[in-house]
Amino acid sequence: MKVVHIVEALGGGVYTYFKDLTNFFGEQAESRGIETTVIYSAKRKEIDAEQIKSDLSPKVSLIEVDMPQELALFQDLKAALKLRKVLKEIDPDVIHLHSSKAGVIGRWASFLLFSRAKVFYTPHGYSFVRQDISPFKQKLFWAIEKYTQSIFGGTTIACGDTEYEIAKSMGKAELVRNGVNFKVLEPFYKPVENERLKIGIVGRITAQKNPQLFNAIAARYPQHQFIWIGDGELRAELTATNIQITGWFLNNLALLPQLNALDVFLQTSLWEGLPIAVLEAMALRKPILATRVIGNKDVVVHGVSGFLFDQIDEIAPLMEQLEVAAIRKNMGIAAYEQCKRQFDKDKNFQELIPIYQGQV
Repeated sequence: MKVVHIVEALGGGVYTYFKDLTNFFGEQAESRGIETTVIYSAKRKEIDAEQIKSDLSPKVSLIEVDMPQELALFQDLKAALKLRKVLKEIDPDVIHLHSSKAGVIGRWASFLLFSRAKVFYTPHGYSFVRQDISPFKQKLFWAIEKYTQSIFGGTTIACGDTEYEIAKSMGKAELVRNGVNFKVLEPFYKPVENERLKIGIVGRITAQKNPQLFNAIAARYPQHQFIWIGDGELRAELTATNIQITGWFLNNLALLPQLNALDVFLQTSLWEGLPIAVLEAMALRKPILATRVIGNKDVVVHGVSGFLFDQIDEIAPLMEQLEVAAIRKNMGIAAYEQCKRQFDKDKNFQELIPIYQGQV
């Protein structure tokens, strides 16, 4: 069986997802008879093209095709025709599209093939839930998603529970949650003993991650150290004197010691698909303090593996609890156990195989 994955946004959590996915299906190649190809666009600043080749399984074929990041009809059509040409040469049995842009371009290309290939689509966070765009654009992106599904078909494979509920309202859908690689993560875990509480986040400093809120929280708690593991175009928003910005880590393994050094993981995002960085923090036994938005609320069990909040003024009593070492430890253990139970990538990727084979 030939399976082709198409992704435009090969960066951030999606990059970690693909690294794990290609390693999993690379191992499955001989035993399952699954031949995997990844078609990707390598335009993201935080990802180096050579790093992609070294990180993704050598048993998986990689093909680079330029895909525009923003809405651009002429360029989108041009990219769809390029994809059609590549897909025609591969002649896949399954086409799995990842992210909103690839979901549209990929279905155009698949339609133009007139082939027997089964088409699947994972949004990794629907574009119309973005909070950094106008209500008009939100409605436009919703219409594009809805009518692309209606006209061109395919099955949506949601990566989180809220995304699954949205997907079911648009058409045929399945749920396969994101997961993390415990074999890689567990060796990086060591108990933390910081004299000064370390609170941090992992990700690109963009509107999605809401650096203004992260900065405001840091300013309220000058006695604690705040760390942004990553970099990005909005780093100027992080002005509080107790914030450290680490810069890029092109190799995900290099940031894991920084993640393990945290006492609390603070997720200030405005929207998510199903956040890999939060799952990695949970796997490293970190209690989570997160905004109550799509993605975050699908991961954090309030009062068990962490806390959810809507407004900054709700944080004070939550922070008081997180300042107690015993509470952090118990929440961290609960976070690890929940992550192991629900978000183990090997168990979750295994669920894709019968879906691809048409057994679900």
